[in-house]
Amino acid sequence: MDFEEFFTGELDGLREEGNYRVFADLERHRGDFPKALRRSDDGAQSDVTVWCSNDYLGMGQHPNTLEAMKAAIDQCGAGAGGTRNISGTNHHHVMLERELADLHNKPAALLLTSGYVANWTALGTLASRIPNCEIFSDSDNHASMIEGIRHSRAPKHIWKHNDVADLERLLSQADPKVPKLVAFESVYSMDGDICPLEEILDLCEKYGALSYLDEVHAVGLYGQRGGGIAEERGLMDRVSVIQGTLGKAFGVMGGYIAASENLVDFVRSFASGFIFSTALPPSLAAGATASIQHLKQSEMERLRQRRNVKVLRQRLDEIGLPHLANDSHIVPVMVGDAKKCKFISDLLLDNYGIYVQPINYPTVPKGTERLRITPSPLHSDEDINHLVNSLSELWSQCALSRAVA
Repeated sequence: MDFEEFFTGELDGLREEGNYRVFADLERHRGDFPKALRRSDDGAQSDVTVWCSNDYLGMGQHPNTLEAMKAAIDQCGAGAGGTRNISGTNHHHVMLERELADLHNKPAALLLTSGYVANWTALGTLASRIPNCEIFSDSDNHASMIEGIRHSRAPKHIWKHNDVADLERLLSQADPKVPKLVAFESVYSMDGDICPLEEILDLCEKYGALSYLDEVHAVGLYGQRGGGIAEERGLMDRVSVIQGTLGKAFGVMGGYIAASENLVDFVRSFASGFIFSTALPPSLAAGATASIQHLKQSEMERLRQRRNVKVLRQRLDEIGLPHLANDSHIVPVMVGDAKKCKFISDLLLDNYGIYVQPINYPTVPKGTERLRITPSPLHSDEDINHLVNSLSELWSQCALSRAVA
């Protein structure tokens, strides 16, 4: 086999479909989020405003986060020095896990290297080691959850997205004696819709199922202290496992689960994704702890973000640009064509100094390509006006109105 010819052909196919991914070479400006410096392949530099960051509240630039990280480097050095089991457990890891357990009102929490790893590790371990466990997974669950479920090799049942009736249909058909695990998300990252959490938990309790809730796109953003949708709706005590990330609203890096002491200890003791991974640098743990502590007591960032989301949606409605309605902070502007989506994104970056990454297949189904916009509390009204006016000009230039209606 000519491997290079095969690779070239596959990549050419992505380019032809408009699904080839190009990374923007960005340098964030400390203290000036969401501004960044863009470097082009030809060496040119230009200032851009980032409109698609998952650093939802700008906490990756917050003074508390930065000072805690710098202090931890001076105190502990760069890396952790090993896995958590072999010399890699630093006191900053211990303090962060306590902070996370407190955030979700759970007895314990376990820190992992990313949200992806947390899902893959926890779901894979629970479903594979609980005898005869069957998984009930929302059809729109994240790739990390799908991989964890696949890795477990446990029997799985896919229920229609956010469809409580379909979930009950599947649960009612299962053997009552079989252990069950229901896996789902609170805020879904591409459409921005929010799950019917209370109704799902009612079914979990009715059928004796373990509930596994991914709050990656909700922690820090919802609830009085940033505990997520479960906190906002007063349901944290009813969720068996809450999974989250430190790399989005908390602005740093890492993933975690929060649950009972025994469940957390079970994953800690049996999960290869935890046991054989080098621990996060202490500086990241310290920065995440500072970020969580700040957002537990500060509502300003959340309120300002919600205000900017509302203003952006109103402006998009005024100019007639199609965007998915939802109750979250995610604003998907629908294009519906991969090539056009990339074309608009390229023009925004090159001609308007606006960076919004095109979201194409396989992240979203073909025909639902979009610009996924995430307003932050640090975007100004001038930033919003510039974005909306730029999109309006491009929509008119490209005659996209009928194509995306």
